Amino acid sequence: MAETKTVLVHIKRQLAPDQKPYWEEFELSWRPFMNVIILLREIAERPVTREGKVTTPVAFDANCLEEVCGACAMRINGKARQACSALVDQLEQPIRLEPLSKFPVVRDLFVDRSRMFENLKRMKAWVPIDGTYPLGEGPRMAPEVQQRAYPLSRCITCGNCLEVCPQVNERSDFVGAAIINQVRLFNLHPTGAMHKRERLEAVMGPGGIHDCANAQNCVKACPKGIPLVESISEVNRDAIRQAIFGWLFG
Repeated sequence: MAETKTVLVHIKRQLAPDQKPYWEEFELSWRPFMNVIILLREIAERPVTREGKVTTPVAFDANCLEEVCGACAMRINGKARQACSALVDQLEQPIRLEPLSKFPVVRDLFVDRSRMFENLKRMKAWVPIDGTYPLGEGPRMAPEVQQRAYPLSRCITCGNCLEVCPQVNERSDFVGAAIINQVRLFNLHPTGAMHKRERLEAVMGPGGIHDCANAQNCVKACPKGIPLVESISEVNRDAIRQAIFGWLFG
């Protein structure tokens, strides 16, 4: 009789933000085409540790399961990545699952990434529109601008770029590459460009572009292949121009 193949998973757990983390081990039956989300779902269906102890289902965040929403970001074998695209057959065992370390833990693998959304607001990464009356059609975006902007628009706010950035820590307010990339994206937009100066002033403030130390870890960790280093360079160039020549347009 053939031996049943299994998958060994070590999960770092934390029941509440103010409680200490601990590790639990699980052993699951292997089947083809498993990803980390399937592992977590099977643990939720039968939350029993490798030692036979009944425990609680592991809390995690997920939605699209197609590497589009960014919700399932976590550290898998020490690497920040999406759980939905992490295939079990391509991972070294035991598989270690941990929450992202640069965000507050809500429970287990589920973290609070609201700092990213707050920083998007800080950097004014939106196009303000007065919705009190019809504005008509907006300005056309040239095809060459569309080609430049599309790769920047693929950001899924997963937080992987912040996780691997040495400048994102408890001593720094650095907003991170994802937010700076969005500044570049909205500055490229024909309507968004009307508020380019305000965004550049925001990004030159505390925690902005000048806190980047050019480690370039972000572009390697990005699951969508966004040219983050290029975005940081371009925004930095525009910020320097704004600092030097901005008074001319006072």
